[in-house]
Amino acid sequence: MKTITSALVAAALALPSFGFASTAFVPPAPEIAGKAYYLIDYNSQQVLAARDPDSRIEPASLTKLMTAYLTFKALKEKRLTLEQTLTVSQRGWKTEGSRMFLDPKVPAKVEDLIKGMIVQSGNDACVTLAEAIAGSEDVFAQVMTQQAQKLGMKNTQFKNATGLPHEGHYTTVHDLGILAASLIRDFPEYYPIYSMKSFTYNNIQQPNRNLLLYRDPNVDGMKTGYTDTAGYNMVTSSHRDGRRVISVVVGTASPEARAVESSKLLNYGLQFFDTPKLYAANARVSDVSVYKGDAKVVPVGFSSDVYATVAKGQAAKLKADMTTTQPLIAPIKAGQVVGKLVVSLDGKPLLERPVVALKAVDEGNFFSRLWDSLKLLLGWK
Repeated sequence: MKTITSALVAAALALPSFGFASTAFVPPAPEIAGKAYYLIDYNSQQVLAARDPDSRIEPASLTKLMTAYLTFKALKEKRLTLEQTLTVSQRGWKTEGSRMFLDPKVPAKVEDLIKGMIVQSGNDACVTLAEAIAGSEDVFAQVMTQQAQKLGMKNTQFKNATGLPHEGHYTTVHDLGILAASLIRDFPEYYPIYSMKSFTYNNIQQPNRNLLLYRDPNVDGMKTGYTDTAGYNMVTSSHRDGRRVISVVVGTASPEARAVESSKLLNYGLQFFDTPKLYAANARVSDVSVYKGDAKVVPVGFSSDVYATVAKGQAAKLKADMTTTQPLIAPIKAGQVVGKLVVSLDGKPLLERPVVALKAVDEGNFFSRLWDSLKLLLGWK
């Protein structure tokens, strides 16, 4: 293995505030009146605060984040279209809880069903979309769980598309944070729906239950949930000065409480931390020697932007250690993982990211492969 160590200085990061380091003061996370909570920086994926992040909780209508994720996925794969019309089944029409008041005699556009699901939290909309995508809500719930596993939600199991109480239907605030970030990242074209303050369908206007949409101009989503057993839950996203943080708060006592507690977390994350971009996606960071290839070196970097979240004023103290596989032998595919980056602060690891080849390197000719084999055998460089 070969290691390249460098300090992330102001000039390298092109951020003027990196010219000095000050003593950081980050107060403890605020007291949150809820069963569990989770706060992450969207860009760096770092956890800023948490309590009982991996304890099983009842998601209630936060379940609909996954229902929406799979709906957006079906749209992307052209298994649904926004203009397509669907008719609510008797099961969907009779589903209890919040609804968008679909009429079994009047087909509804998929676009309206999505807004009814997100803004109005319509259970009838969720069942209708689930049946259209998977044939039945039961099968759709299995697909939901499979998708959760793919996203890294290791402690989640879904039994329905709505979030109504059901034995074996559970998740964690950690997993909900993963889901929220994945939805924003994978389907940015649909995310603005979460900022809609109201939606009218069947001549019935219903407001978005996310109270922070009306109080904080930086908040632009995402979803509320409630059942008698779950309490009042909310996933919220807020952006300011190029940063975005996502909070998950569950088990509060009222709609007002979930808004207040979520606001505490969001403001904490935005006020006391910075998230500088360290490396841009697909930008060359270094060249790594290659053996037995049609090129002697391969440029390496990262498949996505690399960010690090630190206390305000501490970015100049970040250090990066990049370790690459040696010897690196062709053929090499573009995007192939060839090492890892570890970013640390004051000697403590902060984050780790895979280092990838930015270009493909094919095998060299017979003589170059033979020569490199001899070099490797004799330990020549």
